[in-house]
Amino acid sequence: MHTKAPWRCAASLLALVPLTAPALAQTEEPTAPRPITHEDLWLMQRLGATAVSPDGRWRVVAVTEPSYEEGKSRADLWLFPRDGEPRRLTGGRASEGDPVFSPDSKLLAFTAKRDDDESSQIYLLPLAGGEAQRLTNWPGGAKAPRFHPAGTSILFVGATHPGALTEDDNRKAAEERKARKHSARVYETFPVRHWDRWLDELRPSLLVQELGGGPARDLLAGRSLRVGVGYGGQLGNEGESVDAVWTPDGRAVVFTATQNRHEGARADVYQTLWLVDSAGGEPTALTGDEGSYSAPRFTPDGGRLLAKFEQRSAEWTYSLSRLVGWSWPERGERVDFSAEFDESIGQYEISPDSRRVYFLADQICRTKLFALELETAAIAEVGNLAAGTYGRFSVGGPATAPHLVAIWSSAAQPHEFGEVDLEAGSWSRLSRFNTERAAALDLAPAEQFWFTSSRGKRIHSLLVRPPDFDPAKKYPVFALMHGGPHSLWKDDFIVRWNYHLLAQPGYALILTNYSGSTGFGEEFARSIQGDPLQGPTDEVHEAVDAALALYPFLDGTRLAAGGASYGGHMANWIAVTNHRYKALVSHAGLFDLRTQWTTSDYVYGRERNMGGPAWDDLPVWREQSPFYRSKELKTPILVTFGERDYRVPINNGLEFWSMLQRQNVPSRFVVFPDENHWILKGENSRFFYGEVHGWLARHL
Repeated sequence: MHTKAPWRCAASLLALVPLTAPALAQTEEPTAPRPITHEDLWLMQRLGATAVSPDGRWRVVAVTEPSYEEGKSRADLWLFPRDGEPRRLTGGRASEGDPVFSPDSKLLAFTAKRDDDESSQIYLLPLAGGEAQRLTNWPGGAKAPRFHPAGTSILFVGATHPGALTEDDNRKAAEERKARKHSARVYETFPVRHWDRWLDELRPSLLVQELGGGPARDLLAGRSLRVGVGYGGQLGNEGESVDAVWTPDGRAVVFTATQNRHEGARADVYQTLWLVDSAGGEPTALTGDEGSYSAPRFTPDGGRLLAKFEQRSAEWTYSLSRLVGWSWPERGERVDFSAEFDESIGQYEISPDSRRVYFLADQICRTKLFALELETAAIAEVGNLAAGTYGRFSVGGPATAPHLVAIWSSAAQPHEFGEVDLEAGSWSRLSRFNTERAAALDLAPAEQFWFTSSRGKRIHSLLVRPPDFDPAKKYPVFALMHGGPHSLWKDDFIVRWNYHLLAQPGYALILTNYSGSTGFGEEFARSIQGDPLQGPTDEVHEAVDAALALYPFLDGTRLAAGGASYGGHMANWIAVTNHRYKALVSHAGLFDLRTQWTTSDYVYGRERNMGGPAWDDLPVWREQSPFYRSKELKTPILVTFGERDYRVPINNGLEFWSMLQRQNVPSRFVVFPDENHWILKGENSRFFYGEVHGWLARHL
């Protein structure tokens, strides 16, 4: 096995983040950093949506202050003036989000649920001073505000009831729904659930609210697209949404929606681009069934329409997300601007001068910032990110002096808000939300290492050392497997599987980006198809072997492995195929491929990944399903599930638990009745980490 010497992901951290903290007095004894606790992790402030005003004077970021108490977390907007001190812009018990500036930079629109609001509504705040005023009163809630180019109205997304044409119709339908005496759910089409909620008859629509007042008008009310059985927006973690943008002249709206959501059990569901008049009317399809579109945007000069695009494929389940565009308004031939870029396009924003697009993309162990020149389609990284990873970002300011702000973090540095110098490519910290708390903690940088697998692939991994590290000691190893599978381990500060909190009792972590991971090109991500568990899991074992050869402080006699979602699937596969580990941890892991296929909220992609339906008796359905190897269960395993998880339903956990008990395997089954696919509540998270630490301590 060939290996390369490890190097530190954060070796150039000081070049990236300026030292702005005051120097300690020479007489003051420095405090030794201490191991992280759950309280340290959970109470770190979490940064969300960002915005930059068109004139470049204002920068805004949404900041969540978590709490262990139910309902006590809050999210406020913070304002960072270019010529003044940052300050909290909103307050109170409500949580604000979705900030967006008016074209003249005088108003800030945001969403919040305040006072007697039954659901989130849109509020307007004058930047010159004054209180925020509620603009919308839509019965199903309002989100994703977008100012009209003239600043006279706001486009937003709201839930609508079948047959309702007006705001009053929807209000009446909502009251009737609330007054129902029965609790039955009735379905005739797929899907019926998504992540942690049962779907209902509500559908998203596009609404326009005039700033001068009056009821909002529904642009899609009564139209054939909206009433079609397969109509829907994009189903996401936080509900159903519609990507929409005003045309440059403000006379119409371009948006994404599907017509075939009802076919999700037997076909790919794709999002089409549509055009609807700002006064309402029957939408016109701008694209066909060639693939799925999202995030439409117009260049500020009105000359181009851009969007993200995923090509439909008769062969592949996974396809890169590309950036495409058309001339506007003539809509010439579609141009693929990222055809030569071998990674998926993440968030993207257009520069004020309309000449380039900035976007995020995963590469190896980070999410980097790139610039794409629209005239030449040339793509280059902005700077050279030597440590950490970028999060949400925004671009604003005048065409002659654009400003880009972004969130940055690393495994050793929690999230902060800062500005990117577009000439130098460097990020400078503007906020100190988590800096002081992190400075007191022993957070070792993540280290990278590579090896060549037995199949000839170059495989990347991260290693995280425990706190108070002593190279003379031997440390037990916890191999972590990420979910997805189309995601990756990054040099990032995360909450749900925080590297340093997992390592805190004295474990060294190995985090492998096996086949199927993103950030290593489309072919590498696709290589998992038809090989759902065996190949990637073999690469985890080989990564452990490579690490043991590289790092003399790792104790190869004390190994554990674990993961969540797809990582949980892998843990369950290890349980029936490899007994080198002293203990396993599995969260939200499947136990039978067929059962997961038939009960998950996501169906057709699983069938395609196997080559066809299970009744065709394709070998992989049985050969890589842990259930059929249940007699091999021996390794002690901690199994955890959220009862409201509909992506990997709890029946998978119940099946696995029954077989573990049938085989008399030391095991522990932890169920969180009020959690979904993730453990999101503070006390539940604290308990979960305690269970993982306790299980590893017992068996290592």
